Amino acid sequence: MLSSWMMEKAAPPPARIAARVAVPEAAEPSASTALQRPCLPRLALLLPNNFSREPAAAMIVTSLLEDITIGFCVLNSVQVLAPYSALQISRNTEDQLAMLEHHGLTYVLETRLSGANEALSLFSQLVFLPTSEIVWAERLSLDSARFAQNRRDISGRLALSVASEIERHRITRNNFDRNPAAYHRYLLGRQFFDRLTLPNLHRARKEMEAVLADSAHFAPALSSLARTYSEEWLLTARGESNLLKSAEAYALQAIRTSSDMADGYRELGVAKLLQGALDESVETLQVAETLSPHYADIIADHADALAHCSRLDSACRTIERAIELNPISPDSYLWTAAGARYGLGHFEEALEYIDRMADGSLADRLSAASWAMLGHRDKAQTFVARTRETHPEFDVENWLSVVPIKEKWHKDIYREGLKKAGF
Repeated sequence: MLSSWMMEKAAPPPARIAARVAVPEAAEPSASTALQRPCLPRLALLLPNNFSREPAAAMIVTSLLEDITIGFCVLNSVQVLAPYSALQISRNTEDQLAMLEHHGLTYVLETRLSGANEALSLFSQLVFLPTSEIVWAERLSLDSARFAQNRRDISGRLALSVASEIERHRITRNNFDRNPAAYHRYLLGRQFFDRLTLPNLHRARKEMEAVLADSAHFAPALSSLARTYSEEWLLTARGESNLLKSAEAYALQAIRTSSDMADGYRELGVAKLLQGALDESVETLQVAETLSPHYADIIADHADALAHCSRLDSACRTIERAIELNPISPDSYLWTAAGARYGLGHFEEALEYIDRMADGSLADRLSAASWAMLGHRDKAQTFVARTRETHPEFDVENWLSVVPIKEKWHKDIYREGLKKAGF
């Protein structure tokens, strides 16, 4: 939450995998036969991760996935990997991504089991591999007592849902596919978001500007260009309003170019948040989430905006949905969750989220305030000292004057914790 204000945030979902033509090479008897074959997306259904309390649950869902695979075999809109090959890929956890790429997979259906008996549930998510984008996700309740008789109904429902989502996603992808060269350069530029530094932001901006010089209405490049300006504002902490105005302008241009894509609304929402227009930020990010309801980073940004707007219960629920979609969560997710819990007075829970961060030092001020509110000033002092090492001029009142928090009571609880900690 507030942590994202003056420190480096996690990058938006990077294009980690270079775009590949997701059509398998086959040994056709003739060129004319090859031309007749449709260019279908390839799908792999991986074995489930079992977090349930029923040892046999994974076997049940494995059987279910076999049914779904058979269901896909009768469709002419997608090519599904045979169960044997999917099994081998599932077992190879170290080189799984490389294997998926090697076999030309476009989409992967991942599943996860949790609960037991009547509370047994199956979480499924469809991932578009070239950009690691979560296209669709759903949680199904699996009553183990009735599962056997309902298995085929469930498998049919999942098969049709996934097939329709792939088709819908392919239509959206036309925005990318109209200009393959621009799309390739766009992916190269996105790689610079993996590590947010000023040089990398400037490199990303240069690539996006080159994309737009070749394809002026390429909405993803416009929204990424907006992101470079908002992130530069955060990294420099100079408060230069022109950077945020540029971010807003490019985000609006992305929306005008492609109003059905979520990224433009996301970047507009972030720019509005950084400018202190909190209600507008929440409204805009809600639109982004409606357009891409399973895009974890958009949901996390929405949660961050809700937290700044002092709608902390909603922020907690929203960030948990983002964490469910992105369980190996970036620090920014956990930071948002910790800040929202702190604001609600759940200081121990705030510290638990901070403990899960890869770099908990980013939240030292929040740790100090949490320990102080719990009555452990000695522990709080450790984090105060660490903060002073990196931010010797930190002043509580100055900080609260620039951080956008809507409600006075919300600012007061930060002031109280930071003062008790010794800032």
